Amino acid sequence: MRAILTLAGLAFFSAPALADTMEVGVEIPRLNVAEYHRPYLAAWIANPDNTVAANLAVWYQQERGAEGEGETWLKDLRQWWRRAGRDLDMPIDGVSGPTQAPGSHSMRFDTGSAALSALEPGDYVLTVEAVREVGGREMVQIPFTWPAKGAAPVTVSGDTELGAITLTFVDDK
Repeated sequence: MRAILTLAGLAFFSAPALADTMEVGVEIPRLNVAEYHRPYLAAWIANPDNTVAANLAVWYQQERGAEGEGETWLKDLRQWWRRAGRDLDMPIDGVSGPTQAPGSHSMRFDTGSAALSALEPGDYVLTVEAVREVGGREMVQIPFTWPAKGAAPVTVSGDTELGAITLTFVDDK
């Protein structure tokens, strides 16, 4: 009996820890172009059937500018707009944010966040889409399984509008 309890205890302590935080790193490259505009960006978690499981971030011009309201141009984030954007009232607390300058940016979501708390165990795809006025459009995807069990960081690089997109799961306990 004692041997069984010892083996059960070892199995419990040697099992990989489930991650309780998802970190998404987004690199916006510095482009050498005549007319530069910061990109609009949407990041979301997609189900295997491409429906949106959770919106993570939508970066867009939030102040009224010379070209009007920034929300007008959200439809240029074509994949996100078709799957979720057109049905949402912007801004969304905790999701909407201003466009970001070139450089590295990170987002953290814990299991208590609105984005992750509703995720059922299963397979998903992190999708990041960017579009820039007088520029290009790009989308990268990283498949993952939730809840994550000690997974190594995964990095996928875009070609023009997006640099490295990194998905990391962290056990903060």
